[in-house]
Amino acid sequence: MRISFFILLLIVSQAVSSQSGLIIQGASPDLHLVHTVVAKENWYSVGRIYNISPKELAPYNKTTIEQPLSIGQLLKIPLKGNNFAQNNKKEADEILIPLYHIVQEKEGMYRVSVSHNKVPAADLKKWNNLSSEQLQNGMKLIVGYLKVKSDQSPLASGGANTIHIGGAAPVKETPVKETPVVVKNDPPREQPVKTAPVKEQPATTPPPATQTAPVKEQPKEVVKEEPMPSKDENSDKPEPFTPPSSPASFKGGFFKKQYNESGKTTTGNAGVFKSTSGWSDGKYYALMNNVPVGTIVKISFSSTNKSIYAKVLGSLPEMRESTGLSVRLSDAAASELGAELNKFYVDVKY
Repeated sequence: MRISFFILLLIVSQAVSSQSGLIIQGASPDLHLVHTVVAKENWYSVGRIYNISPKELAPYNKTTIEQPLSIGQLLKIPLKGNNFAQNNKKEADEILIPLYHIVQEKEGMYRVSVSHNKVPAADLKKWNNLSSEQLQNGMKLIVGYLKVKSDQSPLASGGANTIHIGGAAPVKETPVKETPVVVKNDPPREQPVKTAPVKEQPATTPPPATQTAPVKEQPKEVVKEEPMPSKDENSDKPEPFTPPSSPASFKGGFFKKQYNESGKTTTGNAGVFKSTSGWSDGKYYALMNNVPVGTIVKISFSSTNKSIYAKVLGSLPEMRESTGLSVRLSDAAASELGAELNKFYVDVKY
């Protein structure tokens, strides 16, 4: 039994080490990690990894422990007093694992401190062996520690020495490793281009007027393109999102002025579908269930603190790629949000 336990612990440890969850997301008072669910995980096993009760973890993700987890699902892991330390205090059976913040452009020590519970600059310098408060863009900075149980969490098997301080290079390694997955997905993404001439053949017989209003026809084209799978059918992990051109940037998008909030909110995983719309005009589109067509929704991505405004074109299609999703966004919308994966956790208001 003891051998089987250590084998299981090793498997879980390898799954956890492949995630980017040791980078803190959000800002005070909503500091959290992001965990990607892998095979055979449940609320209790994830809770043991991060030293948090499933009864606290599930409500934080706006669900219940009765709802099963799905492979590839993104969970927010709250950082609270029982599993987060910025004073080096821990219980005898606990181990401290460094948690990091990636320094952004023009971000100084004061801003990092304020965003992470006003941790003293002196502590930040000490934890990171810094001789001054000068920070560099992309620096991987320790801003606190995850407290885990040494006999329960696979993160504790290597202790704090398993993670090293570095620059931005470790963050860039993940998309590089995932590049082959994108190459495999290129053929299915090109399918709309191959089928488009077949759909356009009937349009040659009516009067040319149908081709003179591309702006009105654009939402219909988005809906037709959306059902094409953007994920390798042999993989259950979210893949990197690669925009076809430079990231879209329209300060929220064309529909921002039409947004009228009614007080309704929801959260969940967002997927991405390929569309030509939005890249040049900022017209972003979304697919959601139980939301009237034409509704303008506000989509916020806490990892980048960015928001966009999208028009709902219809419901999520009944297909495998929609499993576990609350909304699907056009790829231009995901680009402006700064999303790097085809599945990411968002907040929706409308």
